[in-house]
Amino acid sequence: MSLFNVMNISSTGMAAENVRLNTTASNIANANSVSSSYEDTYKARHPVFAAALDKASHDMTKGVGVDVLGVVESERPLQIEYAPHNPKADENGYIYKPNVNIVEEMADMMSASKAYETNVQIADTTKRIFQRVLQLGQSR
Repeated sequence: MSLFNVMNISSTGMAAENVRLNTTASNIANANSVSSSYEDTYKARHPVFAAALDKASHDMTKGVGVDVLGVVESERPLQIEYAPHNPKADENGYIYKPNVNIVEEMADMMSASKAYETNVQIADTTKRIFQRVLQLGQSR
């Protein structure tokens, strides 16, 4: 595997973790929203990742990156609360809250942040290796 492939793998990892951070931030931002119908209520979203083999070759020495296949809505049930005095309550007095678990979202955000940071460190280390190789070539 060449160092160029390492940079590509690292960059696709950073892009994937960026999507993960954004969806987690969206989930946290909408965690306390309230709706008057099940259909209109915000549903937690999560990105779906997959390993992406080098398109030019199926040889594993070429490297693997990360593909973001999409963002899916959570299948967890929404929170339904009886609150007849809430202006958003439906005709039966119920309000609907998102299926967002703040603790899980914060843990996911910390994990995504660390994974992003790791990919940045890999790219930085690879850059330093490139620089040292160039310095070796200049000294001859």
